[in-house]
Amino acid sequence: MACFLASAFLLVLQTYAAPPDFVQDRYDITLDSVDLDPGLPFNISGDEPSHPPPGTSKRAPHSIIIGVRKGGTRALLEMLDIHPEVAAAATEVHFFDWDENYAKGFEWYRELMPYSYPQQITVEKTPGYFTSALAPERICAMNSSIKLLLILRDPAERVISDYTQVYFNRLENHKPVQAIENLLVRNGALNIRYKAIQRSLYDVHMRNWLRYFPLEQIHIVDGDALIRDPLPELQRVEHFLNLPPRIVSSNFYFNQTKGFYCIRSDGRERCLHESKGRPHPAVNSTVLQQLRSYLQEHNRTFFRLVRRTFDWQ
Repeated sequence: MACFLASAFLLVLQTYAAPPDFVQDRYDITLDSVDLDPGLPFNISGDEPSHPPPGTSKRAPHSIIIGVRKGGTRALLEMLDIHPEVAAAATEVHFFDWDENYAKGFEWYRELMPYSYPQQITVEKTPGYFTSALAPERICAMNSSIKLLLILRDPAERVISDYTQVYFNRLENHKPVQAIENLLVRNGALNIRYKAIQRSLYDVHMRNWLRYFPLEQIHIVDGDALIRDPLPELQRVEHFLNLPPRIVSSNFYFNQTKGFYCIRSDGRERCLHESKGRPHPAVNSTVLQQLRSYLQEHNRTFFRLVRRTFDWQ
């Protein structure tokens, strides 16, 4: 019933576009945070072709990478895009989590998808969906049987990575910055209202998704394992999406300079954007322990919800 009501609501939404500066000011984001690394395009659609390839069409996604922010969503999408039967959307659409985009309607959303052949599946990724209160119901209204991908990493490390991205974005935009300890701690106690901490409460957000989708429709990718050894995680994703096995070990090589795996496909090589893999700041050990202690119970609850555990500190 929840999916049906949301679907009916979608049909009557009017189209109201928000100016780009409104979105950037409201959400404190920059385009740098979602840009692709200049280089080899692989399958990911960039500029629209003047004439779509014969036999292709734009279709709603068959699978969505719903998050989490700073969990490895870009790496997952680009690695999955090696597969010849995957057509990946180039940018984060933010259709289901931003009201001003959702109001533009489903056809607006579909037009942002890449052209794909009938044998391909379309994949979109927007990390903000996982922590959105409205995204699960809205996605369910579009397709209640859709397959969802969720990539997670150690939640404390994710908090630090979240801070690091915002820190560099603010520097690049000549905005003031704060030390991470000043954001993590207020009045001598952990600042649990800090958005980066809120995003790492995986159990809270997962409960909302499980209201609309059975666990069997949500495949969780171990983001820490993906960094160490991408192939096993991607093989599990292939199986979950009912894709024939096409991704192999030769598609990856370890870049000693960058410190993580890069992609090799069709005789070409590329790495993630330079904004990925930035060094984290050193965090006061007492503050870090406060953060980890607070997250422990949330982690245990999350493990019970998803019926598996992860090697998080």
